[in-house]
Amino acid sequence: MRLLKILFITFLLLITNSCDTKPKGAVEKMHWDRDMCERCKMAISERKFAVEAIDIKKNKTYKFDDLGCAVLWIEKNKIPLNENLKLWITDAKTGEWIDAKSAIYIDGARTPMAYGFASYTKETLPQNHKTFTLDEVIEKIYKREKENTQKVKNQ
Repeated sequence: MRLLKILFITFLLLITNSCDTKPKGAVEKMHWDRDMCERCKMAISERKFAVEAIDIKKNKTYKFDDLGCAVLWIEKNKIPLNENLKLWITDAKTGEWIDAKSAIYIDGARTPMAYGFASYTKETLPQNHKTFTLDEVIEKIYKREKENTQKVKNQ
């Protein structure tokens, strides 16, 4: 009888754990107001500007409160933006997760860390805005960070 109980519990644990596995590169559940930004360590609360970077080789997810934090953290840690890194960002209109590499960006949004970039799909993109690709946004983030660093040094 005891052996039967042990086998049953083992079976339940195996079934439960197998249900929790997610495909490689898939978005991990965000615990709003509890998960911390990997770079600035602030709580991630803005549902329309969050980012997840998933290192597919390591099956490790890194969470960020702003695209600027994600970009600068990825650069600092020398993680190449290639097929082994999956980037997800929330759509600034719907809050749904979208592929950051194919998202459309606008500048001038009020984001958690003031980098100012909001992401959209073709369907949710507001009209009459200049748009940018992820590569263009990355270059703008590097430039702004360099300018801000220089301002701080000059003070």
